[in-house]
Amino acid sequence: MSADAVQEANSGHPGMPMGMADIAEVLWNDHMRHNPSNPRWLDRDRFVLSNGHGSMLLYSLLHLTGYPLGIEDIKKFRQFGSHTAGHPELDLDLGIETTTGPLGQGITNAVGMALAERILASKFNKGDHSIVDHFTYVFLGDGCLMEGISHEACSLAGTLKLDKLICFYDDNGISIDGEVDDWFDEDVCARFKSYGWHVIQDVDGHDADAISKAITEAKASDKPSLIDCKTVIGFGSPNKAGTADTHGAPLGDEEIANLRESLSWEHNRFEIPDEIKNGWDCREKGQSAENEWNERFEQYKSENPELANEFLACMNGNIANFEMPHLDALIDELRNDASSVATRKSSLVALNALKEDQTNMIGGSADLTGSVCTYHDGSKPITKNDHDGNYIFYGVREFGMSAIMNGMALHGGLIPYAGTFLTFSDYSRNAIRMAAMMELGVIHVLTHDSIGLGEDGPTHQPIEHVPSLRLIPGLDVWRPCDTLETAVAWKVAVEKRNTPSALILTRQSLPQHDRSKEMTDNIHKGGYVLIGEEDARPDAIIIATGSEVQYAVNASNALQSEGYSIRVVSLPCVEIFEQQSDEYKESVIPQDHEKIMVIEASMASAWKGYAGRKGVVVGMEGFGASAPAPELFKHFGFSDENVIEKLKEMINS
Repeated sequence: MSADAVQEANSGHPGMPMGMADIAEVLWNDHMRHNPSNPRWLDRDRFVLSNGHGSMLLYSLLHLTGYPLGIEDIKKFRQFGSHTAGHPELDLDLGIETTTGPLGQGITNAVGMALAERILASKFNKGDHSIVDHFTYVFLGDGCLMEGISHEACSLAGTLKLDKLICFYDDNGISIDGEVDDWFDEDVCARFKSYGWHVIQDVDGHDADAISKAITEAKASDKPSLIDCKTVIGFGSPNKAGTADTHGAPLGDEEIANLRESLSWEHNRFEIPDEIKNGWDCREKGQSAENEWNERFEQYKSENPELANEFLACMNGNIANFEMPHLDALIDELRNDASSVATRKSSLVALNALKEDQTNMIGGSADLTGSVCTYHDGSKPITKNDHDGNYIFYGVREFGMSAIMNGMALHGGLIPYAGTFLTFSDYSRNAIRMAAMMELGVIHVLTHDSIGLGEDGPTHQPIEHVPSLRLIPGLDVWRPCDTLETAVAWKVAVEKRNTPSALILTRQSLPQHDRSKEMTDNIHKGGYVLIGEEDARPDAIIIATGSEVQYAVNASNALQSEGYSIRVVSLPCVEIFEQQSDEYKESVIPQDHEKIMVIEASMASAWKGYAGRKGVVVGMEGFGASAPAPELFKHFGFSDENVIEKLKEMINS
């Protein structure tokens, strides 16, 4: 079926599905607990196709075992509008947990899933009741293991003893460029043993009994397991098996015919005899397994009603619909009284309120906990010996951290957030992009947001990073100007469970700004008028974000004393502001106003659209320098004097 679908599409990778088909049959029919009639069953085993180019294998499995993926979808592999994309990422209704387009992220997502399972099991399993007790299975290949992110994730998985994680290594010695010995000859099994994994070596990937025995052994281990499966890529193809010719191109009609003869398969394309359909169908067995779990859960619920309700709320994604009274009270308090602190510390103030409202938040940091302020008063570390916690020390693994958070969100039940310096978001970028693509509500805390980092110099001073993150569709990028905006940013980020958020925070202290109740409410809209009347026509408008809002406010106050009318717009989240009604956006930033200044300590070119042809952007034109932050801000034009001078020039031009 996989080879035929790739041939029909004239596009795809038939070799891996053919090479791993025997492993897949044993796993999906004999070991994996899943219910095709309910792909969202809460305690199902998870399956991740990390070598996602072999997606036709997954589609074949889903179709054969009874998931709602019809033969017409198989025939339309890689075609517009079908459910069978070249690299599927997420479609739970069809049974697709996640796969990997960018290699290495699938195994890393799986680490996040397995970690989520252990965290939730530690919290909710009580006495003899194990309502969270499932495995995460992963298919991966040489490409996944060459990617650096696999080192980050698998190292952490071994350290944390994620024993419910079982990986099948498609050890076929072939990648797109050919035999891998000349560029990948490391001892993979020794590598995983050094991580602290249970490794089962030299399993014949075409021997069903050997595969089943290895799975049984892996299930019994108290460590994550790697099953090294010796396979032949393109298994069954008389002329192309074992070669790169089966990796990224259809076999061709002639070789497909040879394949049928080699496998003694006498049926036409996409024709599956009834006895084979019935043999593969897992719906009855899957429903029976779910029914048994439902009975156990009802018993659990009768003895632990509050925990049972919390578990269901978490797993069904309803926790964010609960009220957030502690954070709301903080927001009211901050509107009237707030200290001048760095917004990274403002973020911690918000977290200390949120910890009472959202008990399923899982924090962390890439070895910068004290600097990024992600460890709140109720944080408890997750360790190799105790998974009953809410904080992960990821070590210096920014990319791995971000993709593991995606895996936790994919698993369900948790709201992951974690921090690093903004400049290191480059390491995480592809995982952030995948969160946006899959609509996962993970929260990135990205601090030390500009030249305000100071003495560490240009390598650590993010200049292009904020505009770059804003280019990712479906990502909310918040750059708050004080503690109140930071608290609101956290509230919106937690509420939006299908949208990832990046909170861009300062190292240096910022002044707090006075607001009315209406202004405070409008922060949720991503942008609002901080100074000036919305219905009045100002002489100029200043748009600013984050630490630069203070310069806009100071300039407005200074010019007001000279008879000018200057509106200040704080724009902490461009993405959310752009989603507002045209009427609201017009009331904040009139389209026909030509005297608009924008101030942000990032690349000036990114703001030209807002400033317009006659406007002015006070921003960065290149990299920063190593010096104390106040000197840098003044040198690069972020000062009251420079802003006032350029503002007057713009108004009078």
